[in-house]
Amino acid sequence: MNLDAFGAVRSELNPNLSLPSHAPDLNSLLPEGFLERTGERRLVVKQWASQLAVLSHDSVGGFVSHCGWNSILEAISAGIPMVAWLLYAEQKFNKTMLVEELKMALPMNESQAGYVSAEEVEKRVREIVDSDEGNKIREWVLAKRDEALAAMSDDGSSRVALDKFFESWKT
Repeated sequence: MNLDAFGAVRSELNPNLSLPSHAPDLNSLLPEGFLERTGERRLVVKQWASQLAVLSHDSVGGFVSHCGWNSILEAISAGIPMVAWLLYAEQKFNKTMLVEELKMALPMNESQAGYVSAEEVEKRVREIVDSDEGNKIREWVLAKRDEALAAMSDDGSSRVALDKFFESWKT
């Protein structure tokens, strides 16, 4: 399925569970006529979906990320370049690191008032999936993905370090 639009929606949470108790009514959440206009070109996830599984799909060309650490790790693990659109807290540091130091993301630029225009979102998404700079970032992220997968393998540095950490608790 070639998707021009992908989105996830969330209904109110059941206070006794951390997941929605029922699928949301898409017609009440989405703009009028959206489902009819987008037809076969879209996929709307009505409940929780694994972000890593979505990012790992062959049709994903880029990821607009809020720069949370788990999202960054999942994008790198999937080999997906990012557009960094921070929200708050440590995300400013993460964005700076991703864009300026690691070269794994393009920045989402805000106006002086702190807003991001629809034109900026479109520009950055197009740039990450279809430009020379986006391709360079993609190649770099793919190389880092291979390093991350090696680190998480049975004999990899992350697994060895975690095993040593657990062993330190025993003594």
